[in-house]
Amino acid sequence: MLPELSELAGGLPIAASFAMATGITALREGRRRSSLNEAMHELRRPLQGLALSLPAEGPGSRPAEACLQMAVAAVERLDREINGGTLEAPAASVPRPAVEAAVDRWRRPAAAFGRSISLEWRARDPILQTRPAELAQALDNLISNGLVHGSGAVVVEVAERGERLHIVVRDGGCGEEGRRCRRMLRAARIDGRDRHGHGLRIVRRVAARGGGSFSLHRSSAGTEARLELPLAGADR
Repeated sequence: MLPELSELAGGLPIAASFAMATGITALREGRRRSSLNEAMHELRRPLQGLALSLPAEGPGSRPAEACLQMAVAAVERLDREINGGTLEAPAASVPRPAVEAAVDRWRRPAAAFGRSISLEWRARDPILQTRPAELAQALDNLISNGLVHGSGAVVVEVAERGERLHIVVRDGGCGEEGRRCRRMLRAARIDGRDRHGHGLRIVRRVAARGGGSFSLHRSSAGTEARLELPLAGADR
């Protein structure tokens, strides 16, 4: 039906043709939004089921609850992208539980890669103006990148420097075949096969929203991803 309407619009005066084309676009966008909202509704149901099935306490409850919180935050962002709305203002939070949960969450996947992950906490008890779910999203992406694209042990280091908290994720880089690895990545970007990069965009968004910064450094010695966030009350 829509192609026929488009052909009809082409034979009308310019103003009428433009109005019909605008109407067709609005109709398509409305159908797309409706489909996305239905899909989002179907996503919310299993998340609600998971929330109700999680144990109140236990050794596996903290990582699972952190994953659920990240999924809920992602659905909330999707809702805003589809239907509009404003972001909830960042609230003061203690980052240590989110960092420890992220490291715990990735121990088993790291072992499956034949790798290890460890946490070096060199801070007191800092407070950030960043939601724990957003910090967890950033950390998950950085740790995942280190495991998938790097080599050797993954080390998460947290330290206070001045009025900022530095969260650094290190790995051994591309390993012995570093040059070949970089050539393959460049070739993938050129021919369009590379569909990655979303994770780092998420990290940069979390950094910007929290008034901080993000940097990524690769060298023969390894890869270092550095997320810096101002402490609560610090001048941004």
